[in-house]
Amino acid sequence: MERQLSFSKSIILIVFILALLFVSIFLLKAEPHIPLLVTTVGTATLLRLFGVSWKKLESAMLQGIQTAIMPILILSLIGILIAVWMMSGTVPTILYYGMDYIKPQFFAVSALYVTIIVSIFTGSSFTTVSTVGVALMGIALTTGISPTLAAGAIVCGACFGDKMSPLSDTTNFAPAVAGISIFTHIGNMMYTTVPALIITTVFFFFMPMTGTIDLSSIQEIKLALQDGFHIHLLTLLSPIAVIACSVKRIPILPTLIVGIATGLLVTALIQQQTAIDVWFSVMQSGYTSTITNETVASIVNRGGLQSMMWSVSLILIALSLGGLLQHCGVIEAFFRRLIQPLKRKSNIVLMTGASSIAVNGMTGEQYLSILLPGQMFKDEYTRRGIPAKTLSRTLEDCGTLVNPLIPWGVSGAFFAATLGVPVIEYAPYATFLWLSPLITFAYALLPKLQKNSLG
Repeated sequence: MERQLSFSKSIILIVFILALLFVSIFLLKAEPHIPLLVTTVGTATLLRLFGVSWKKLESAMLQGIQTAIMPILILSLIGILIAVWMMSGTVPTILYYGMDYIKPQFFAVSALYVTIIVSIFTGSSFTTVSTVGVALMGIALTTGISPTLAAGAIVCGACFGDKMSPLSDTTNFAPAVAGISIFTHIGNMMYTTVPALIITTVFFFFMPMTGTIDLSSIQEIKLALQDGFHIHLLTLLSPIAVIACSVKRIPILPTLIVGIATGLLVTALIQQQTAIDVWFSVMQSGYTSTITNETVASIVNRGGLQSMMWSVSLILIALSLGGLLQHCGVIEAFFRRLIQPLKRKSNIVLMTGASSIAVNGMTGEQYLSILLPGQMFKDEYTRRGIPAKTLSRTLEDCGTLVNPLIPWGVSGAFFAATLGVPVIEYAPYATFLWLSPLITFAYALLPKLQKNSLG
C-alpha cells in the first residue's frame, strides 16, 4: 500500500507547476501546450521519486483523460456546427441583419445583454459562444470594433447564464455539492452577481471603442454577403432549434447534432448546395467561400473539426496533469493542511475561494474546482456554523467563473478557439468573471457585509 503524500512534497510539486507555467506562458509568451506537457512529465517524475508507483501514475493520468472525453466531443461537434452554419448562411444572415440593429457605439453593452438572454435560456456558455457569440464577433470585425473588447463582452454574458441559469449544469452542481436547493443557491448568488453585473455594464457602456468604426464599409460588406449567400430568415431555423433543445433540457450532444442536421437541411434548401462530398469537406476542414471581400472572408472562412484540434490537444494534456494532482493526492495533501490552522470564519471562506481558483489553475477543470474544495470544506462549514449557501456561492464564483480566465482551462481554451481571441487578451475585458470572486471575498472580509456570508 502506497503512503499518503506529505504536505511538504505537495508544496514542492505545486511550486514547481506554478513556476514553470508562469515563466513559460506569461513571461516567455509560449503557447500553453508544451509547457503543460513538460509540467506533466516533470510532475510525474517527481511523484515517482516520492514513491508513487508507475501503475498509479498511469492510472491517474488515464482517469484525468477520461474526464476530457465529453469536452472533446462537445468541442468537435461545435467545430463542425460552426462550419455548417457558415455554409448554410446562418451566420451570414445574422451578420447581415445584425449590422442594421446593433449600433457600434453601443456594441459592447448590446453583446453583453444579448448573450445574457441566450445563456439564461440555454444554460450553456458553450452553446451561447458558439452561436450568437460567433455572429457577434463577426459584427464586431465588420464595424471595426476591438475583437478583445467584443470577446470580453461575449464571454461575460455567456458565463452569466452558466452561473445563474437553473438550466446550467454548474448551477445545479454547486448546490448539490454544498447540500442546498438550487433556488436557495441562485437567490444567494444575487448578492455578488448584481453588483458585478452593474459594474460590468457601466464598464462596457463607457469603454471607448479602440478600433476605427468604419460605417461606410458596412454597405460593401452587406453586398458581399448577398453575393456569397442567399440571405434568408429560414437560415435561422438551426439556431432556433438549438435554443429550443437547450430550453427543453435535451443533453448537449444531441442538441449539437440537431443543430448540424438542421444546418445541412438549410444548406440544401436555401443555399442549393446538395453535394455530400462538399458537406464532408466543410465539416472536416471548415468552410471556404469564394468571397473576395477580405473582411467577410475572414469571418465566414472558418470552423470544421480540425479547427478544434488546438483546444482538444490542450485539454488532453491539461487534464492528464489534473489527473496526477487529484488521484495521486497532491491537492488533498496541500489543502487539508491549510485548513487546520484557520480560526476565523472569514478565513475559511477565503480559503475556499482560493482553493477553487488554485484547482482551476492546476487542473484547468471547472467541475473539479467545485467538487474538490466543496468536499474538503463542507464539514468545516457545518462545524463552524457557516451557511452552506455561502459555500455553494463561493464555489460558483471562484470555480465556474474563473475557468474561462485560465488559458489551459476547458472553457478558456474553447472560448479562445471559437472567438479567435487568446484568453490573455480578452481576460482584462471579462470584468464580470473576475469581479464576482472579488465581491465574494469582500463579503467575507468587510464587517458590514459579513452577516450575509458568515451567518
